[in-house]
Parts: sequence; structure tokens; C-alpha cells
Amino acid sequence: MNTDPIHIVFAGGGTAGHLFPGLAVAAQLAVRASPPRITFLGTGKPFEARFVEKAGFDYVALPSAPLAAGVRGVLRFFGENFSGYRAARRFLRRERASVAVGLGGYASVPACRAAASIDIPLVLLEQNAYPGKATRYLARHANSICAAFDEARNHLHEFGPVRVTGNPIRAGFRPRRHPRKPRPADASWQKRLVVLGGSGGARAINEFVPKALYKLRDELAGWQIVHQTGPRETAATVELYHRLTLNATVVPFVQNLPSVLRHADLAISRAGGTTLAELAATGVPAILLPYPYAADDHQRCNADVVAAAGAARVVDEREIYERLDDALLRVLDDLLADGTTRDAMSAAMFKLARPDATWQVATMVYELAERPVARYVA
Repeated sequence: MNTDPIHIVFAGGGTAGHLFPGLAVAAQLAVRASPPRITFLGTGKPFEARFVEKAGFDYVALPSAPLAAGVRGVLRFFGENFSGYRAARRFLRRERASVAVGLGGYASVPACRAAASIDIPLVLLEQNAYPGKATRYLARHANSICAAFDEARNHLHEFGPVRVTGNPIRAGFRPRRHPRKPRPADASWQKRLVVLGGSGGARAINEFVPKALYKLRDELAGWQIVHQTGPRETAATVELYHRLTLNATVVPFVQNLPSVLRHADLAISRAGGTTLAELAATGVPAILLPYPYAADDHQRCNADVVAAAGAARVVDEREIYERLDDALLRVLDDLLADGTTRDAMSAAMFKLARPDATWQVATMVYELAERPVARYVA
């Protein structure tokens, strides 16, 4: 056993889809009989610091940058990430980290590469069916790769050990053991449609979903609309719903999303891995609009897996020959009126849930942190 106190470092963030699985694992570790010290190394974005500090963990910002076009973008990429690597290496050695957990995305690379360079065990979390560039780059240095989808194995088989754990999700999303019971046949029982564009929002969803809903306003009688816009487009989306004379709860970020989804009947959403895990845990059937500019088209890969299971319908903006609101209208029209189909899709979505993902990953990380290893080489 290592004589040093266990110190587990989570590296990355950048988006809620990367950060929240790390927070879920950290929360699971924190309730152990002998809880480890936990630190998050992130990008310095305010939302990261806010959520990490709210959860009660230490937070340290490190330089990092995605690869951008042009000479200036390339120079910034190498400069920022090298600075982040050096700062992470100093931190990991000084604070005697026991294990590093990479959360995916460009923000995870400097600290994970630094951990590997001084022989600190490395665990990677991969949220998507097609692994991201960061995971593919770091995989050869990892002691273990925890994948959310079986399909990720096909792209990581030549690297370190891959374990399909599912995607860790926050405690409020812990799956119920049985699908939702059918709602009573009572017209006063309001159904709920939840619109999610991710923590950063999605302009196409914010613009075209309200227009599609307007065209189905008669079919939406008895439905409650909850729309998460992201931080930049809340006012414009509120104004759009007002002009269309549609009642909707419009917020930049749904703070109580577990509760909102547990009582939802249908979602319109992007297809990020973490969002899909949350929909699966709560059994919410979905219309998925994969982000068309996602790296390696990973959101379309995720959406295809869920649709093949019968849990979602996919509307890809690149494959339609009409306005997005008209394409959405056709899919929505069927699902709003057909509760039987929604119930079948809900049951299929539940089958995709992995209730023990957070526990499995936390246990693996803790056991790896306890192993005696040669660390802190010069």
C-alpha cells in the first residue's frame, strides 16, 4: 500500500458533458469510509469553478487550448498546452497525486500527459460511442479506459484495457429500477416536453424548436414546455416564445434537471454522451438533433446507437431538404399524439441505463490509487 494519503486528481472539464461525470465519481469517492483528497484541474471557466466548489472539492485552473485554424491558433495551442503540462506536472508532484482521472476533451490533455510522464496511474472516462481525440491520444498511457458505449471498444482495442462501465451520472439521476408507470387517463394531468441544447446552448434548437411547436400548438394542449437555452440566448428565446404566444419555462440552465426529467414525457436534445446517460436513467424518449460540427461527428454516432435501440428518433440538420422546424414538426406530430409509442421508447431508453456506472468507476479509481507504484520520477 502507498503510505501517502490518497489524493485523486480529476483533469478536464470545458463542458458540462465532461465535467459532470467527474463530479459524479468524485461525490461517490467522497462518501467512502476513508475518503480521499480530491482536486479538479480545469480550464478556469467560471461554470467549472462554480460547480466544483459547490460540490466541496478543490479547484485549480491550468492553461489549455483547443487546436484552432491559422498560424496564431496553432501557436496558441502549443504554447497554452505546454504551459499547462508544466504547471500540472509541478502540481502533481508537489501535491503527491495518487491517480489522475481524465474527463475527456482538450482540457484534460495537459494534466493527463503530465501524470503519465511521472508514472502516476491514469484512468480515462470516454462519454461517446466514437472516442474523442483526447482519449485516442492519451489511451496508450492509460491504466484503464472507462467507456460509456460498447461501440467505443472498436476504436480503442489496440490501446490500454477498455471497460464498458457506462457514463457516470450525478446522484439525482440514479436510475429507477422499473420504467415509469403510465399516466392516468385524465386530461388535467399535464405532460412535459423538455428541450435541451446542452450547457452551452444550441442556436438551431433555440430558433427552430419554438417555431415547430407553434405549428403544433393545438396538439400541445395539456403539455408543459421547459426549454434550456444556454447562457447567451435566453432573452432572445423568451422573446420568440412570446411572439409565438406559446407558454414555456425558458431558463439558461436547468438547475434541478434530475427532477425535471423524472417527470418528462419527451425530450428534444443534442446527443452528447452525458445527456444521453441522463435521459436513459430517467427513461425519457427523445428526438435527437446531433450537433453537426461535433468532432469526428461523435454526436451522430451516439444518436445512432440510441435510435437503433428504439429509444429515440434522429433529425440530422445535414440530411434534410427543408427548414429544420418543418422536419421537426413531422416527428413531433407523431410522438405528441401517440402515448403508446412514447411508452415503448421510454422502456427502450431505460434498457440503455447503466445504474452502477458511477460506483464501478469510483471503485476502480480508488483501488488503483491504493496500489503501490513507482511515482514522481524526475
